[in-house]
Amino acid sequence: MNPELRYHLSAFLRRLPLFLMTSVGITAIAFFLAITLPTVYSAKATMLVESAQIPGNLAVSTVQLNPNEQLEIVQQRLMTRANLIEIARKFDVYEDLSTLNPDKIVARMRSDTEFRSSSGRNRATLLEVEFFARSGTIAAQVTNEFITRLLADNARQRMRQAGDTQDFFQQEVDRLGTELELQSQKILKFQNENADALPDGLDFRLNRQSLLQERLSQLSRDRASLEDQRTRIVEIYNRTGAVRLGPAENLSPDEQQLEVLRNELNSALSIYSEGNPRVKILRARVEKLEAQVQEAGQALNQSEDGEQVSILDLQLSEIDSRLAFLETQGVEIAAELASLEEAINRTPNNSVVLAALERDYENVQQQYNQAVDRLSTAVTGERIEVLSKGQRISVIEQAIAPTDPDSPNRPLIAGGGTVLGIAAGFGLVVLLEMMNKAIHRPIDLTRGLGITPLATVPYIDTSGEMVRRRMLRTIILLALLAGIPAMLYYVHYQITPLDLLLQRVMDRMEP
Repeated sequence: MNPELRYHLSAFLRRLPLFLMTSVGITAIAFFLAITLPTVYSAKATMLVESAQIPGNLAVSTVQLNPNEQLEIVQQRLMTRANLIEIARKFDVYEDLSTLNPDKIVARMRSDTEFRSSSGRNRATLLEVEFFARSGTIAAQVTNEFITRLLADNARQRMRQAGDTQDFFQQEVDRLGTELELQSQKILKFQNENADALPDGLDFRLNRQSLLQERLSQLSRDRASLEDQRTRIVEIYNRTGAVRLGPAENLSPDEQQLEVLRNELNSALSIYSEGNPRVKILRARVEKLEAQVQEAGQALNQSEDGEQVSILDLQLSEIDSRLAFLETQGVEIAAELASLEEAINRTPNNSVVLAALERDYENVQQQYNQAVDRLSTAVTGERIEVLSKGQRISVIEQAIAPTDPDSPNRPLIAGGGTVLGIAAGFGLVVLLEMMNKAIHRPIDLTRGLGITPLATVPYIDTSGEMVRRRMLRTIILLALLAGIPAMLYYVHYQITPLDLLLQRVMDRMEP
């Protein structure tokens, strides 16, 4: 036999216990897993997020959610602690359920449940729900329970959201309607309190002020005319002793001439002074005619003195009454003018206040109209959700109880563990030989020191060393054979099930 081959064979035989410990240990672990791993069944259901059945340009639901966001919401609401514990106890998901505390039940339920969603541009949004259980019936029941609760919760949530939206806008309409009524009452109260100084009556008040001012001027002229008339009547009576009731044509020729001369005298006085000759001549003629008229009047009215006095009193009384009436009218017009002036002065400020009130009213009116429109939209959206015509989640594939388990693949685990153990044993032996730099053969001396030995004496083990080495190897082998299964048992029942751990490792290894 080739010396090299003989040496490697002897080295392998020398490390055969280590090879056996490694390969047997790994193979034992593989067989232990293949035997002890529980059978796992999985059931899967598929759901689809459907778009609204009513075109958006005709009616829009008030519940607007992105499909992915909607799926995320229902998933989080489904995986709540209360739901998971209730479902686990309802279907007796785990054999040792009565001994598990709620935290472990929730952790195991979440680890046994998988959600996978798929969506994209121009693609439908799908959601897959898969549950792993110890039997196919339990897996299907739990998956279908998840679907049922998911659909019910989604519908309930959309209904509640649509109802809350409608209630909100109904409250807004009521609130704005009350505010609109209060604003109307404020405007009405202000208009009633300032009815005499509102902006829309300003033109009327200005025209009325002009008419009253003109009327007041006319009253002043009438009063001056009446006062002048009264003065002339008294003057005529004092001069003539008679009162003429008729027009100027009934005067005597002397009286008519006297009136003409008086007029001429008045005209001359408006131009000349008292010392002017013409004025002196006219005044002398007027005085002469006044004396003649007075003598004639005294003779004519000697018998009618009582009657003339009565007529004079009557005329003066009538003139005084007219003057009193004009005075009363003047006072009333002056009071009305003062009131108009005060109202006109208040009109600009009232105009600003009223404009602010009306602007507030218009703003509230606009908000009220918008709230009414949105309430109408909310009512329509709520009806869409009641009739399930909006966006919804529908089941396209129910979960069915599988006939074959999903895991574990026991032959693959056992066979793969055996192959892995043998490969690991060989690899360990080769690695140790490569790391061992001790001299075992004469050729090692020649290669290391560059000398050729004449003879070699092998290392001879004592019986005690051989016994100790064998005992150490036996202890290590037993420790491996007993410790590895114990460690796997602890991990499986105290940390996480080995099937789930293996599934997670395989999932991470997948590209």
